[in-house]
Amino acid sequence: MKSRETFSQETPYDSPWTLRQRIGILTWEYVWFILCAWTPKPLNFWRIWILRKFGATIHGKPFVHQRARIQIPWNLTLHDRACLGDRANAYSLGAIIIHEHATIAQEAYLCTGTHWFEHPSLALQTAPITIGPKVFVGARAFIMPGITIGEGAIIGAASVVTRDVSPMTINSGNPCRLIRPRTTDG
Repeated sequence: MKSRETFSQETPYDSPWTLRQRIGILTWEYVWFILCAWTPKPLNFWRIWILRKFGATIHGKPFVHQRARIQIPWNLTLHDRACLGDRANAYSLGAIIIHEHATIAQEAYLCTGTHWFEHPSLALQTAPITIGPKVFVGARAFIMPGITIGEGAIIGAASVVTRDVSPMTINSGNPCRLIRPRTTDG
């Protein structure tokens, strides 16, 4: 698992974000709702343009569904033909990198944040998520902080991924585990 970043919080009720960051996050939520959430699929170029303006790193032509949810766009990197599906949630408190031709299916949840449960303030901890090229993350799958999913891997629907996933494998379950190697004969 990748190293975690722990944020300074005096109490569980303190925000880990600066005032400037909180204003940016709030502004982002309103902009996405007003300018993007209602747009039809063919206006993907518009959603990508808005993401770029808010600091997302965009390579090539990824697709972001109008009902996808992105918490902090400046922590998101999308590569060519990556897809963030209908109601997919990129909870990008830390970095999320989705490589080329990877698909995040409907309602999948990529979660980069957790808490330091041993500390009285329950301070926020983040760890990056990396989705390799040609990965398929099934509907309603949950990817924990700090996970890397190797190239060509498949994550079954409703799986909970708690460990890194090897390339070219089929994985499923709660917790997610290896089902078998993936072949690409056809």
